[in-house]
Amino acid sequence: MYHLFIGNKNYSSWSMRPWVLLTQAGIPFKEVMVRFDSFAPDSQFKATLQGLSPTGKVPLLVDEDLAVWDTLAIAEYIAEQHPDKQLWPKARTARAQARSVCAEMHSGFTALRGNCPMNIEADLADAGALIWRDKSGVRADVQRLVEMWSGLLEAYGGPMLFGEFSVADAYYAPVCMRLKTYGLPVPEAIAAYVARVCGLPGVQAWVEQARAEQDFLDFEEPYRMRP
Repeated sequence: MYHLFIGNKNYSSWSMRPWVLLTQAGIPFKEVMVRFDSFAPDSQFKATLQGLSPTGKVPLLVDEDLAVWDTLAIAEYIAEQHPDKQLWPKARTARAQARSVCAEMHSGFTALRGNCPMNIEADLADAGALIWRDKSGVRADVQRLVEMWSGLLEAYGGPMLFGEFSVADAYYAPVCMRLKTYGLPVPEAIAAYVARVCGLPGVQAWVEQARAEQDFLDFEEPYRMRP
């Protein structure tokens, strides 16, 4: 059985992607949660991952004696191991597009990710309004999301980005969480897609468990004081 090492569900957007992918696809795995105590070299977090991950980061997928790190590599490995799940679109052109948009998320949207860190259980609409007003990079990133998602939903007919659920939807699930947490304005069709993603059983399970953590981490909370 796979072992998937993840961080706190409330905060770890990178961990959310493979967890949702595996859960939504119905692929069994054992979760190993490594709490974000800190990311210092002497932290318990780093000590737990020592000898397992060469980067000392999560997520990490372990399959017997093989360790796979980085979310894209994990997604590719899972898709190759389970071709019956059709985790990438079947058509060659659609598959290329799906990989492109995942790679874009992987390396881009830095303003949105930097200014709006994932925080599932929080309501940060007031902070989001100020971010929207003051951060042109966030507005540009959201506009790119709107253009991308609108084009894909129109081209493939929904309800997910490439018709049926795929790696791309798992990859953008944390973005949907950010849009909700910070109340960032998007068109009705995009809000509807966000709602559909949030309604996926795999996403619902992650969100419920994130809200149940109740593990407030100051260094992950730029907009709130400790309760």
